[in-house]
Amino acid sequence: MRFLNLLRRCPRLTRKRARAHFSGSEAFSTRMLGSKQFLSTEPELEDFMNYLDSLKNYEKSGVPKGAGTDSEDGFDMGRIRRLMDRLGNPHNKFKAIHIAGTKGKGSTAAFISSILRAEGYYVGCYTSPHILTIRERMSLGKFGEPVPAEMLNCIFQKIRPKLDEAIHQENGSLSHFEVLTATAFSLFAEEKIDIAVIEAGLGGARDATNIICSSGLAASVITTIGEEHLAALGVILGGPFLPYIEKILRDKAYMMQSPVISASDPGVKTTIKSLNVLDGRPYQFSDISIKMERDFQLSIRLSDLKMHMLGSHQLQNASTAACMVLCLRDQGWRISDRSLRTGIENTCLIGRCQFLSFKESEALGLPGATILLDGAHTKESAKALMDTIRMSFPEAKLGFVVAMASDKDHLAFAKEVLSGGQVDAVFLTEAEIACKFRTTSAPLLRDRWIQAAKELNIGTIHDTMGEYQDLLKRGLVDSRRDAEERIIIAAENSLRARNQPILVVTGSLHILSSVLASSHK
Repeated sequence: MRFLNLLRRCPRLTRKRARAHFSGSEAFSTRMLGSKQFLSTEPELEDFMNYLDSLKNYEKSGVPKGAGTDSEDGFDMGRIRRLMDRLGNPHNKFKAIHIAGTKGKGSTAAFISSILRAEGYYVGCYTSPHILTIRERMSLGKFGEPVPAEMLNCIFQKIRPKLDEAIHQENGSLSHFEVLTATAFSLFAEEKIDIAVIEAGLGGARDATNIICSSGLAASVITTIGEEHLAALGVILGGPFLPYIEKILRDKAYMMQSPVISASDPGVKTTIKSLNVLDGRPYQFSDISIKMERDFQLSIRLSDLKMHMLGSHQLQNASTAACMVLCLRDQGWRISDRSLRTGIENTCLIGRCQFLSFKESEALGLPGATILLDGAHTKESAKALMDTIRMSFPEAKLGFVVAMASDKDHLAFAKEVLSGGQVDAVFLTEAEIACKFRTTSAPLLRDRWIQAAKELNIGTIHDTMGEYQDLLKRGLVDSRRDAEERIIIAAENSLRARNQPILVVTGSLHILSSVLASSHK
């Protein structure tokens, strides 16, 4: 019998209270910080954030259908071209690696950036979205740290007059992402980076990052699906792709005389050999072997890689990154095997199968607890998460805290989670999203999870049943504790008596932001 619990709360997370427990006295609490609240620690960015907030933000409101297509409904590439021209075309002042696809973009960008930094290159990395601060989207320096607030504000103030002119010229239609992209590229040009690693946003063929022209591309990476930027010096396909999709991509690249490398080629072999834990942090020993003679002569063997990015999907992303870097090396870039190894092993990414440290768990009121954060929000990413948990902790009992946006497939997500491991308890809550209509209510989520359980023939007890009240009376679920601004209170004792209990927070980057903000207070 599984236990589903509904956490009741209002979208105004910092003003309302909610409470619900697993049994026991130790509580897991988080607080959502809105952008204006977080700015109390980053006063230098207040003008910049207010400026961005005045623009249309499709990440918050949702991307219109057809936005990424060459149609009347598509995003207007002319706007970003005119804006960049007004700024002196900063994107033409550095070489770039462009990463497109439906999933794996952020992780692949992180691997590539880490490898290039390990070799000593000054790398600018532009990704989206962010979790705690918008500075995460632009990383610079030896360790790939987010751009300092003062530096970001400085470049913004420098280009602000040009931005104002462009917004006026475009009748206010420039978007949040277009201005942010222009700011990032201006920063990279100002800093005279050696190379940029750029993750595409939400716009497909009309995405603002496609302003990078073929002459400036060192290589393009297509992690899953996409056709943009095939006229590059090298096109790396992550995959695996359905055969007809790969044929389309290869045919188009051939027409543009661009050599193609597939990370799913038989010459690319990957293996996860074992998993270990050091200082409470899991890692996997993996092998990557690449030997290819088509288009490029690429060869490397990396044995016993100590990867902190867990799961077979992350190993695939790492091998895609390795293929891309070998492509650069074939073009004459200096990149050693040692840098490949070091870069892959040093890669970590906030919110991707991230285990909280002992200190972070203690800050949440759960000393010694195993807490896993992952931004999975689709059926595919839920499967990858559950596969990774099952591989890393095959006997673990699991408790989930889940919040999701309204435009996700809640039923498919729930079915993947419930069928993927020993899920003992699920707490459903709401994470505030800028546009209220994109926040899924906890009751609606509960209904979808109940439906998923029924379709999987899994028995459940939830808060609309009489048995739920019996649990309360027997003390298995304790709702007595309360505290100001707590939106999640889930005690672990019902899991701690079992083998390797894990509390998993997932479904939305917004709920991860809540947890991390509280764990770093």
